Amino acid sequence: MPTDAAAKGVKLERYASGSALLLRRVASGKFVAASSHLLFRATVLATLALVFLFAFHYPSLLSRSFSLVSADASSSSSGSSRHTSHRSLLMSSASAASVYGGEKWEKEIRRSAKPRRDGGISVLVTGAAGFVGSHCSLALRARGDGVLGLDNFNAYYDPALKRGRQRLLSDRGVVVLDADINDALLLEKLFEAVPFTHVLHLAAQAGVRYAMEAPLTYVASNVAGLVTVFETAAKHADPQPAIVWASSSSVYGLNTEAPFSEEHRTDRPASLYAATKKAGEAIAHSYNHIYGLSITGLRFFTVYGPWGRPDMAYFSFARSIVAGDPITLYAEARRDFTYIDDVVKGCVGALDTAGRSTGSARTGKKSGPAPLRVYNLGNTSPVPVTRMVAILEKLLGRKANKRVVTMPSNGDVPFTHANVSHAAHDFGYRPTTSLDAGLRHFVDWFVDYYKLDTKIAKVATRATDKKPATKKKAPAMSASS
Repeated sequence: MPTDAAAKGVKLERYASGSALLLRRVASGKFVAASSHLLFRATVLATLALVFLFAFHYPSLLSRSFSLVSADASSSSSGSSRHTSHRSLLMSSASAASVYGGEKWEKEIRRSAKPRRDGGISVLVTGAAGFVGSHCSLALRARGDGVLGLDNFNAYYDPALKRGRQRLLSDRGVVVLDADINDALLLEKLFEAVPFTHVLHLAAQAGVRYAMEAPLTYVASNVAGLVTVFETAAKHADPQPAIVWASSSSVYGLNTEAPFSEEHRTDRPASLYAATKKAGEAIAHSYNHIYGLSITGLRFFTVYGPWGRPDMAYFSFARSIVAGDPITLYAEARRDFTYIDDVVKGCVGALDTAGRSTGSARTGKKSGPAPLRVYNLGNTSPVPVTRMVAILEKLLGRKANKRVVTMPSNGDVPFTHANVSHAAHDFGYRPTTSLDAGLRHFVDWFVDYYKLDTKIAKVATRATDKKPATKKKAPAMSASS
């Protein structure tokens, strides 16, 4: 019995001490929970305050962040920096709409979009600071049409080149707004302010191989952006404009029939870029069918020339040849290289023959079927990429350090070859510029724009002087910015 009593006493003592410890822990836990709850409330309040401040100062903060993106992009040419600094089209929606507006702004865009000739058209050009967009804008302005441009100046390639094109357009009275095609509020403002007769929609995320690095940018621009343009044109423009937009020869994908015809299969894309363009053609069909939009798709075949895109093979090869860097060639690759002037003629011809939209933004109904067309714009003569390099070597006066490899499975296709009979029949499209002549124009511009040494400049000049580049004078964009 004494032993049992002693044992019970020890147990009671342990129980009491354990209970005291438990009470202290519970009290401590309540204190921590209370502290955490207060901290949570403080965090929520601080976050709401920051959101309010950001929303209140959004335009200035946004413009500053965009300028930093451009600065970062222009100071670095690496693929990784291009990926991290690439501006998301979807995240900046409604940004420009909060900045643009007012009587002075509307007066400026109306002046730019107003035709200067009898019977002239008024065109909203998206991607106006891009390669094809800038050339088309200049051509339209030169013949007296009204042109208003829109471009987001993203960092896929050096924005400084796009700014140079913008300055050329500004010198000719064309305004290019710094905005995204996904900014539906801005597009609504533009359609309310200007009765555009046409939209030339060229803004897109380009490049076949880059889609493997940043696939969502292609969906944001080539799919979501296209829908935004169609949607606002169908529901907020009165009258509805006719739309001409840039598809791509990439939609032919794994097609082996040649030359590529609009009747051939386009349901086997070889890259995500091609898939987004094919999706665009299906989207165009639905908006034409439902809303009566007049829509024309143009399948471009490897466009090249002055003020071109640095990511294109001919441009990057020229830079590598001058710098003495090695270049990688795909042995079997052949491309239907199409000079920029010929493509511009095709774009303008498509605009002139687009036909009217038949829908109404007010009633939401269409009065009848509207035109739905698609055309190839190519040069009709595929050339081995090795020959293109040989021409560049001759014009630049330097041999390339070539590395010839087998084409990998990265979205590229072995060859492209355009049948342009439909475009020739419907609006007289006939490419006239040979690869030799077109590359001479490009090298003349390239040497001048990058201020290359005198030796290269003399070689390029001699090559150009041997025979005329074309029957017409050099394009206006051959001048350096």
